[in-house]
Amino acid sequence: MELRVFTEPQQGATYDDLLAVARTAEQLGFGAFFRSDHYLTMGGDGLPGPTDAWTTLAGLARDTTTIRLGTLMTSATFRHPGVLAIQVAQVDQMSGGRVELGLGAGWFAAEHTAYGIPFPDTRERFERFAEQLELVTGLWATPVGETYDFAGRHYQLADSPALPKPVQDGGRRGGPPVVVGGLGKKRTPALTAAYADEFNLPFVDVETTREQFARVRAACEEIGRDPGSLTWSNALVLCVGKDEAEIARRAAAIGREVDELRTNGLAGTPQEVVDKIGTYAEAGAERVYLQVLDLADLDHLHLVAEDVMPHV
Repeated sequence: MELRVFTEPQQGATYDDLLAVARTAEQLGFGAFFRSDHYLTMGGDGLPGPTDAWTTLAGLARDTTTIRLGTLMTSATFRHPGVLAIQVAQVDQMSGGRVELGLGAGWFAAEHTAYGIPFPDTRERFERFAEQLELVTGLWATPVGETYDFAGRHYQLADSPALPKPVQDGGRRGGPPVVVGGLGKKRTPALTAAYADEFNLPFVDVETTREQFARVRAACEEIGRDPGSLTWSNALVLCVGKDEAEIARRAAAIGREVDELRTNGLAGTPQEVVDKIGTYAEAGAERVYLQVLDLADLDHLHLVAEDVMPHV
């Protein structure tokens, strides 16, 4: 089981806060540093304010050396797909080929209202999301010297040179790995099967994980894709402590209850968390994104690296 660090900077973080977490995660051997792509806090004042996901990852591409970097999830409502393809390819170059693109339809209406970003209805958002997956991966996959055209309902490209190219070429259609996730019963599995290198489930229990993984496997088989070519992952909130007092302190720091976290996340002693991760592994998960909400508590990452990571 690979453990990755996942942050929510819209809740309140500077670039330097994120850099400290990313460098600590790199030093300790975590598989990747990921961040959300949001522009508005979901509780609290969010001070000092949001940071842009791809601006952050560009900085981290130069300020780290080995750890992989990515988003869970970039919102398809935030950027035109041609621009997104350029941004991700450039950050991939800047990092020496360490970037992964998590892409989703977008869901948080309030942040769109707050910053003047159009927020179409659910149907249109998923249409745009599907076209973005096709466009971004299509641009990356176009051989140098050839051009790319696309005529969709929401996006049209003509005679695109499809540049720049990312360093990586290992994704399903070339370029960096693409992560798709969510609980949709039909469209999400179909889009995952068609475009994704990884399928991610955010903050769900083991039974839901089994059910949704099965839908995605069926979608892969329907188009003749080997489900084994996907990486299967979960994202879960983290709250580990050496004893009950430390667990309670960490839960209080993020405004959560210990019992609730034990039920819905990865909370408890290191052994409890090792055992809980094991249940997700039995359901098919190969990777877990540890949602770290108190970015100042770097000792939390040290504890996981010392007492959890070696046992999963």
